[in-house]
Amino acid sequence: MRDALPEPDFQGFAAAVRQVVPAARFLLDEFSRTVHGADASPYSLLPRAVILVEAEDEVTAICRAASRSGVAITFRAAGTSLSGQGVTDSVLVKMGPNGWRQFQADEAGATVRIGPALIGAQANARLARYRRKIGPDPASISAAMIGGIIANNSSGMCCGTEQNSYRTLRSMRLVMADGTRLDTADPESRRAFQASHGALLDELAALAHAARDDAELGALIRRKFAIKNTTGYSLNALVDYDDPFEILQHLIVGSEGTLAFICEVTLETVPAPPKQSAALVFFADVRIACSAATALKAQPVSAVEMMDYASLRSALGQPGVPDNFTHMPQGTAALLVDLRAGDAASLDAQMQSVTAAIAPFAPLEPVRFSQDPRTYADYWNVRKGLLPAVGGMRAPGSTVIVEDIAVPIDSLAEAALAIREIFDRLDYQDAVIFGHALDGNLHFVFSQAFNSPPDIARYAQLIDEVAELVTNRFHGSLKAEHGTGRAMAPFVELEWGSAAYGLMRRIKRAFDPAGVLNPGVILSDDPEIYLKALKSLPLADPLIDKCIECGFCEPVCPSRALTTTPRQRIVATRALARGAHDPSFDKSYDYAAVDTCAGDGLCAMSCPVGIDTGEMMRSRRALRHGAAGRGLAHAAERHLGTVMKAAKAGLWASDRAHGVLGTGAMGKVTQGLRRASGGRVPQWTPWLPKPAPALRDRRGASPDADLPQVLLFRSCASTVAAPARGMPDPRPLWDVLALLLGRAGYPVRVAPAGEGQCCGQPFASKGYPQAAQESAQRLESHLRDLGGGIVVSDTSPCSFRMQQVLAPDMRPMDVTEALATLVLPRLAIRRRAESIALHITCSTRKMGQADRLLVLAQACADEVIVPADIECCGFAGNKGFEVPELNASALRTLRGKLPERVTRGYSTSITCEIGLSEHSGRPYQSIAYLLDWCSDPAL
Repeated sequence: MRDALPEPDFQGFAAAVRQVVPAARFLLDEFSRTVHGADASPYSLLPRAVILVEAEDEVTAICRAASRSGVAITFRAAGTSLSGQGVTDSVLVKMGPNGWRQFQADEAGATVRIGPALIGAQANARLARYRRKIGPDPASISAAMIGGIIANNSSGMCCGTEQNSYRTLRSMRLVMADGTRLDTADPESRRAFQASHGALLDELAALAHAARDDAELGALIRRKFAIKNTTGYSLNALVDYDDPFEILQHLIVGSEGTLAFICEVTLETVPAPPKQSAALVFFADVRIACSAATALKAQPVSAVEMMDYASLRSALGQPGVPDNFTHMPQGTAALLVDLRAGDAASLDAQMQSVTAAIAPFAPLEPVRFSQDPRTYADYWNVRKGLLPAVGGMRAPGSTVIVEDIAVPIDSLAEAALAIREIFDRLDYQDAVIFGHALDGNLHFVFSQAFNSPPDIARYAQLIDEVAELVTNRFHGSLKAEHGTGRAMAPFVELEWGSAAYGLMRRIKRAFDPAGVLNPGVILSDDPEIYLKALKSLPLADPLIDKCIECGFCEPVCPSRALTTTPRQRIVATRALARGAHDPSFDKSYDYAAVDTCAGDGLCAMSCPVGIDTGEMMRSRRALRHGAAGRGLAHAAERHLGTVMKAAKAGLWASDRAHGVLGTGAMGKVTQGLRRASGGRVPQWTPWLPKPAPALRDRRGASPDADLPQVLLFRSCASTVAAPARGMPDPRPLWDVLALLLGRAGYPVRVAPAGEGQCCGQPFASKGYPQAAQESAQRLESHLRDLGGGIVVSDTSPCSFRMQQVLAPDMRPMDVTEALATLVLPRLAIRRRAESIALHITCSTRKMGQADRLLVLAQACADEVIVPADIECCGFAGNKGFEVPELNASALRTLRGKLPERVTRGYSTSITCEIGLSEHSGRPYQSIAYLLDWCSDPAL
């Protein structure tokens, strides 16, 4: 083990790595090491260095340098692992933002080749056209990357032991500990590896013989993997395969970065049936519920989730939990039963069969399966809401621990009751128990503080008692899905016995003789490693104190490839609260956390406990403003009409200069001015709007007397800006919307005096909450003075802001909702034989209008392309001018994702459309222009 190695030569390692990895991705400063070092586990270590890798050559050089210098390296994908396998105080090697996302499916989608940085849900989205998906389905699939899913042998609610990473693996591309590359699907690569690493392959063959020749050991391995098991290495590879290459690649599954780096995997996919139904079924107690689950093992069910009484009690008030739950007996348990089928008839047959199978177990209420998408989602949200339920109620300063075990399904009830007894005895009052019942897989979630020796001692007693219970009484798995990590490394031999543990030691030495790959993970000589480097979560800001650092927020963040993610911003904020950091930390925080946060709030939609990190960053901006800045903001708010006139004048001057100089010269001049001003001059783009013309009254020729009046409110953006040069339609947005509403028969009134009114969004985003509030109050009063009717807002960010801050009776309809519900049904649409791009803004998503916007676009064009993995555009009001690198980073892949046949795009925010046009090379305009183009009889 590493204890016998000489002192690591970090300087020699760094010198070798710097020859292939740019300095911008070899991070040594405290801020970068802090934010990148954190993961979802209850462990915290500060890396000595962080390297963001984007190519195999870089990984090869790093592994060679590590093996030669004795420097330990830890590989990290998304950082959603829960057992401490992704933290280190040595060198953390993370997949960089611009590589490893390859995806190639065969013609039928039966197999797929995937890069390790592609997120599981992204892979499934690409497979949806084939009605296929990858087998493993962890709860973190919307954030977890393929590399981590394979390295942890992650499973989930449906895949069981037959569709997990191990069972669906076809081939791998690897970089070994010494830097050698191996592609197990390539005969030439295998021949070269045989020549260079014959000793390793011979050792694997010898290990397989040892496992098979010992009848008792072979039987143990087969029995252990008959249920879910991620404790230790995948020893089943030794009894399942004869080919050393098959043994090698299947040992990599679940190896948690301790044996090799995964560059690519080829997986068999599994069916993704389109029809689905679910029922939440209540039973008198856990024992009866588990017996029913056992009976359902023989039924055509997709998933069966068990929830104990404490789980259900924590979910009270959520849609899906019946109102009369409080009248059910204490100890009530439930099964969430999920069915999926290829057609309606098959689904109906499944529902009948499963209902009949449940009947003998006397459910407390009639079994009611639902195919309604909202009800189906409600049922699953009850189950998925258990983690945030505990997270939201935990004591300040404590963290949430998620443990999982597996036992034979016949022992499921006894195991659940025994674990509950331990929780009660050790006074874990908030603990909940639930699990994947078909697999005998129990999860238990509880809050835990690590702030004092008694806290740690109680945690140690809990883990020790659970380990004894699971291994000795139930002969189960201490880790079913979450990986061994540091958390269970001291207990691997307890679960497996000395013979099997000896095989694991030999596997590690064969793959990694220098012991540099993730030491201390899976195998450890330290019996107390699970109690060391435990994470404390100091109180830092009420807005983010509930964060459990799971990382679910990261995939949607527009700055994730530029600076930091929401999780990293929270980690940095907590580091500031602890104090004692390097002086450069504050400066890095200001730019990487505060300045480059778009504040779009998408993170709150992904967060299990609903944290909007953008709100905290806005509050940090507010703290930076002095009295003079606040005074200027108030003055601007009170004289907004003057500010808008000045903005129009600026757009007029820019447009005139553009016309005289041309695009190329204008770009060079403005870039020079921006550089000379230190970034104070805003970024210019040829897609900068022209000034909007004066308001014209637009009325329908003959409004329908039975329809209510529509008051069209112009946002600041549409009041000031008209389409840029080169846009397909030069008319101002409010003009097109008024025409459409009038064409649909509505009496329309465009709100007058709009130049002095604003919802307050610009002030709120810049950290001037008082000015934002005053602006919203002024707007509400203005709208009331204009009288009744339906208020329609023309820009989604403003619509969302108004819906949040105005009185309920004054909240407007967003442009998407208005066009889809008021206009589209009343117009004759000529669908265009066009391929268009559609960008769904953050505000549209938060208002729940994304599907409606897509339907609207599909009604107007033959092909609508929503580019994969483009979430927030990062323009964020005027950040696209002030911090243009944020917009550029967020949309860095947009142009490559749009086919050449796409010549125009649509969205619902004028400022977002500027950045979208810039980085796609195609004009983007409001969806209103598309609807007008498809409904105007003259076009």
